Order: sequence, then structure tokens, then C-alpha cells
Amino acid sequence: MHLFGKKSANHDEKRADGLDRLPPGQYLTAKWPVLSYERTPKELPPDWKLKIKGQVENPFELTWEEFLQLPRTTLKADIHCVTTWSRYDNIWEGVHIREILQRAKPLSTAKFVMAHSWTGYTTNIPLENLDDDDVMIVIKHDGQDLELEHGGPVRLLIPKLYFYKSAKWLYGLEFMANDRPGFWEQRGYSNSANPWKEERYW
Repeated sequence: MHLFGKKSANHDEKRADGLDRLPPGQYLTAKWPVLSYERTPKELPPDWKLKIKGQVENPFELTWEEFLQLPRTTLKADIHCVTTWSRYDNIWEGVHIREILQRAKPLSTAKFVMAHSWTGYTTNIPLENLDDDDVMIVIKHDGQDLELEHGGPVRLLIPKLYFYKSAKWLYGLEFMANDRPGFWEQRGYSNSANPWKEERYW
């Protein structure tokens, strides 16, 4: 699935929806800067399970081996960090979020989702932003296993929002009736995090 067209150095390039490909206040980089508040973990916890809970008809857990058996998707997408860098044409491989949603069956009361990392990090997302064509739980980047420093071996990917919404070291999704702020949101970062509206801070 190719969302944003071919690689280009033209900063005036437009997306299919008419918005500038490079959001306001961002600069383009070929590098992938490493930014984390938490210490980078050394490995996947031996007891890791993807835990899906909360306002869903079918809460469930998947071991790492079970998660790897789910159908895979490949997606090309740009990413945008709240610290003002953007990186074009990232190739991601992993499990599309709708594979999870179809199994979980969110209840009509579910309006928000809290992503949980095994490091203790959290970030909150409206369900309508999670349930979208470009959202995945990823394990590979540009053909390689996702490195630990970039959230490997498993992270959330929501490329239309600033990248702190794409939780590193993912281990759970909690479906909620009411919104509550995650780690950075409690510390002044935007709840909605739309790069094209420069929603960086409260």
C-alpha cells in the first residue's frame, strides 16, 4: 500500500488530499533521530504478550509467536516528529490494526484507545484515528527488523500524527469510553497531535 507517492526532494510536493507533503514547521531528513524519554530496553520481555482489553467484545492476549502468525501488511508512509523533523518514504511491515480490531470487536462505548509500552510509556488516541488505513503494529522498517532504539521489535505506527503517538515497545491496547492523557500528553504535549495543524503542545 503506497500512501504518499514517489520519493522526491521537492518540498512543495502535495499529498493526494491537497495538503503539503511536508507539514508546517518541519524539516526533511534522511536520518532517523533517536528520541526516547525511557531507557532503551535490551530485548523483548520473555513473558511479552500483546494485551487487548477494555471496551471490547472479545478481550484477548497473544504471545509473540502467536502475534507473528497474524497476516502481514507492507506500507509506505512518511513520519513526522514533534521535534520538527520529517522522514519520507519509510517502508513498514507488520500487522494492520484492523486485524486486531476485527478480533477484538470494540463496543459502541469505545471512543478512545490507550497504547501501553512495556517500559511504562502510554499515549492516548481517538479510536477513529486508530481505525484507519495507515495504522499498523510494525516489526520491520525498510526491510530490516525494527531496531530496539526505534521501538523494536514491535511498535505502533500512526503516521498521520506526530510520532510520539506511535508508541515504541508496544505491549497493549486499552479501549476506553473516556479519554485520558498519556505520558507526554500529561506533560504538555498535544492530545490530538496533527502535524498539518502544528498541534505540538496544549
